[in-house]
Amino acid sequence: MKVLMLSKACLVGSYQTKLEAIARHEDIDLTVIVPPVWYDPAGPVTLERAHTEGYRLLVDPIRFNGQFHTYYFPKLKQRLTAVRPDVVHIDEEPYNLATWLALRQAQAVGAKSLFFSWQNLRRAYPFPFNLLEKQVLNKIDYAIMGNQAAADVWRQKGYRGPLRIIPQFGVDATLFQPPEQRDPGRGFVIGSANRRLVPEKGVDLLLRAAAKLPGVWRLHIAGDGPERPSLENLARQLGIWDRVQFDGVVTSAQMPGYLQQLDALVLASRTLPNWKEQFGRVLIEAMACEVAVVGANSGEIPNVIGEAGLVFPEGDEQALHQHLHNLMQSPTLRDEMGRNGRQRVLDHYTQKHIADETAAVYREMLNSSS
Repeated sequence: MKVLMLSKACLVGSYQTKLEAIARHEDIDLTVIVPPVWYDPAGPVTLERAHTEGYRLLVDPIRFNGQFHTYYFPKLKQRLTAVRPDVVHIDEEPYNLATWLALRQAQAVGAKSLFFSWQNLRRAYPFPFNLLEKQVLNKIDYAIMGNQAAADVWRQKGYRGPLRIIPQFGVDATLFQPPEQRDPGRGFVIGSANRRLVPEKGVDLLLRAAAKLPGVWRLHIAGDGPERPSLENLARQLGIWDRVQFDGVVTSAQMPGYLQQLDALVLASRTLPNWKEQFGRVLIEAMACEVAVVGANSGEIPNVIGEAGLVFPEGDEQALHQHLHNLMQSPTLRDEMGRNGRQRVLDHYTQKHIADETAAVYREMLNSSS
């Protein structure tokens, strides 16, 4: 079976371990097309050739780079003619031009196609995107949803085809693993790891909750963005500037080592009218490193953590403080949560697990008579 995947997300080196895992299935001949760079609002994401064994990684230019709704691959038609895939995996939302064009071009060469969606809020898009969305929902062969809320949204919006809930990426548990040891004399180390520092990530709440902690502790904040200056000012106002370290953007290659230094990872997301947490990938990365995780009950976070971590009502500073205080006072609790978290990742969220489920979708599509 020949599979062609389009994915700007697979520029990230650690994400490519899923591609290698898919390619290990002997019945799948995988080709992946990525752009050389994606101009994300948080900054350019350039191609990392980190895990490229067993499949072909092609780099093609895109038009309207950085424009989420209107970008597309102008060379796709030629690639489809050369590869002649059985399945085209469009790693993109159904209301975007890239998806609509890829669907039409896949149909032209007799290939079946699927889209992927994280969209967990029901939104109405203006013309022409509402028309593109409607046509994709009616003509696509399959849909993969990153969470249950996305499945609910697209059913409500009229998608009637087959779907499966599979997170976009899992974790390579050989890269994200616990350190050999953590120095107990260094104090309690809390972390927050988001690419962008924006209000919805709730880092201000974490600063306020941590400021009340007694004893020896420090807080590492990864990421950059418009909120950083105000967060730095808040740390000064709270009198904890000497305990807080702003580390900037941490690359995917650096993330395992960054998380391994922590005793607790906090994702304090807050739901906004136009956003709620779609998954919280850093949670499973931290869990794989046997780091205790604490998350707000925004969007998919409680489902990701399950019984393997601590959840608090979003916006509840005192509840977050209490969770951190309990973890700080009990190394036993931290260790137990760390072990449970890694086991949850091994059971549900490894790249191999995600790849196996994705490969099963390809086979289901190929065997379908519709």
